Amino acid sequence: MTRTVKVAIVGCGGIANGKHMPSLSKLKHVELVAFCDVLIERAEKAAEEYGIPGAKVYEDYRELIQDEAIEVVHVLTPNDSHAEITVAALDSGKHVMCEKPMAKTSAEARTMVEAAKRSGKKLTIGYNNRFRPDSQHLHQVCERGDLGEVYFAKAHAIRRRAVPTWGVFLDEEKQGGGPLIDIGTHALDLTLWMMNNYTPKSVMGNTYHKLSQKKNAANAWGPWDPEKFTVEDSAFGFITMENGATIVLETSWALNSLDEDEAKCSLSGTEGGADMKDGLRINGENFGKLYTTNIELGAGGVAFYDGNSESDADLEARLWIDTILNDTGPVVKPEQAFVVTQILEAIYESAKTGKAVYFQEKSSFVTN
Repeated sequence: MTRTVKVAIVGCGGIANGKHMPSLSKLKHVELVAFCDVLIERAEKAAEEYGIPGAKVYEDYRELIQDEAIEVVHVLTPNDSHAEITVAALDSGKHVMCEKPMAKTSAEARTMVEAAKRSGKKLTIGYNNRFRPDSQHLHQVCERGDLGEVYFAKAHAIRRRAVPTWGVFLDEEKQGGGPLIDIGTHALDLTLWMMNNYTPKSVMGNTYHKLSQKKNAANAWGPWDPEKFTVEDSAFGFITMENGATIVLETSWALNSLDEDEAKCSLSGTEGGADMKDGLRINGENFGKLYTTNIELGAGGVAFYDGNSESDADLEARLWIDTILNDTGPVVKPEQAFVVTQILEAIYESAKTGKAVYFQEKSSFVTN
């Protein structure tokens, strides 16, 4: 019989309740045995709703990770504590799923990769958009070489008016930034994964605070408070890779544009192209004629996808636990997430200095 994996949750806020705990609770080989939050009532509520009988509750993660019965820790806290908690959990002998983005800075992200290597424990980052049916299918297309060499791509993360007004999303100190580090990180991760290209050469970027100071603004979650809106409302990056490929990253929570796309990418290769703008579309040329194919994405046609009801979050959770049970590598490798953080940091730096940021040293981590 397959053994049971004992999982602990650190951070029992929105992403824990909206994604991780519901998906983990569906897995028969998982027991949610411990919950931690700086607001103890949130941990208690999570334990009551998702925990096994007798599940433990903590205010301090340092006490939680001392429990040797816990095998896996999900780090679901604000960005500024990702690295600290993840490194401590890995060093205590736990496998870790850390929610995206990996960390506020590339230096912090590097400590996480190094801790995983040092401890021999598994580390993954919560880029759940890789597990959508369209993403899974397009990745197979790219792996098979159907698009040839992908030398131009766009990473899309544009909202017209959808600024998150709860939690610490607008707090630069806690988050490290706004839409770039929040939703731009998903689009960039998808794009790099499709291209299988993790060697950036240079980055130019701009960030904007153009709409953030508007009072009583239209917004999906109600008007934001301009005084608390300390992060950018939009950011754009031009990324050149070592092999000459170009990636344009566009991200915003509030932009006067009808061209809204989030966690999507467009790819242009030597043999064909693809985009997620209107479903999943593959384009190319056959016998002197151009073609566009719209992919029908139903159950049974996508890698790892075996049912109509499995969401991207459910699939992410299942495959993550499978890596623990089967001692395999995670779909989202920490070395890959590290490069995403490097690029995001470079866009912020370029926006502040007005200069290009060059990657003088290639990552010492193998990403393939």
